[in-house]
Order: sequence, then C-alpha cells, then structure tokens
Amino acid sequence: MWFAAEYPGWALGITCLLAALLVGGLILRHRMIRAERQRFLAANVELEKVDRMSGQEFERLVAERMIADGFRQVRQRGGAGDGGVDITAYVPGHGRYAIQCKRYSKSVGAPDVRNFLGALANTFAGHTGVLVTSANLTKQARLEALGAKEPLVLVERDRLADWLLGTVSLLPAKSAGKLTEGEAT
Repeated sequence: MWFAAEYPGWALGITCLLAALLVGGLILRHRMIRAERQRFLAANVELEKVDRMSGQEFERLVAERMIADGFRQVRQRGGAGDGGVDITAYVPGHGRYAIQCKRYSKSVGAPDVRNFLGALANTFAGHTGVLVTSANLTKQARLEALGAKEPLVLVERDRLADWLLGTVSLLPAKSAGKLTEGEAT
C-alpha cells in the first residue's frame, strides 16, 4: 500500500504488467489445451484404433470430439454410479444432452437402448439423448430408439467415422452435412 501511495504511476504500471502476463498465460494455456485436443482427435480418427480402445478411452474420445464440435460443460460421468449416462453436455440455446457410449465389437441390443431410455426418462429428464457406438444397432434396438417419446440422436459405426473426421457435427444445425436433434442413422 505504501508503494502504491508513494509511486502511483509505478504501481499502476506493475499492476498492468502483471494483468497482461496473467491474461497471456491463460491464452497460452487455452491454446495448448486446444492443440493437445486436436492431436488426440487426429491420432484417433481411424475406426481400427477405436476398436482397440477401452470403454473409458472411447468415452474420452467422444467427450473430446464434442468439445471440438462446440458443446459446452462436457463432463465425463462413466463408471459405477453414472446413472446410465457416460457424458453430459450443454449447448446454449439447445439445452442439455445426455450421451451413452457403447464401444462394442458386437451389435448394440434392445436392452441397452431401453436402459438408456430409462435413464433419460428418470434421472436425465429434459436432456436430449445421444447414443454413440463403435458398432451398429440390432434391428430391434433401432426400433426401440425410433419409437422413443423423445427422439434420440444415433451415431452408429459409419456415422461415427464421419463424426471423428469432423465432416459432420452433433450440434443442432440446419446446414447440410450436420446431424440434427431428431435425425437417427
């Protein structure tokens, strides 16, 4: 305080310098995180690599892709006690999302879809449901998903490949090449 009172010009200059260093450090940190995310996504765009991932690694990949797409407040919840949802996210103007990830080598069955729909109806009411799988849905699972009260966004193997490459987005959009909330693949 004495220094600021005695030398106000110097105190202001030092304060501005410290503020600039802090802002610069935060910008640099943000760029480094974004660059790491891009490297991680680029290293894992091939479905063959996805097929070798653990469930937790797949959830991280989906979460990172969502952040790159522009989703906000992306939180991984997977594991015991996740309430049937692996990731939650928010899109300003479009609401909350609940994402179920299934890194399977076999098809996703109707019981998996029913369990997810139950989580959406109870614990995650009001969320838009997104089911992301490295496989495909069985015919019965697809019928369950398409018959849901609230439409699910389905990302099966072929769409997953396009999404990981960044050629489509899960963000609600009206432009061509984008998945919309009600579109099921």
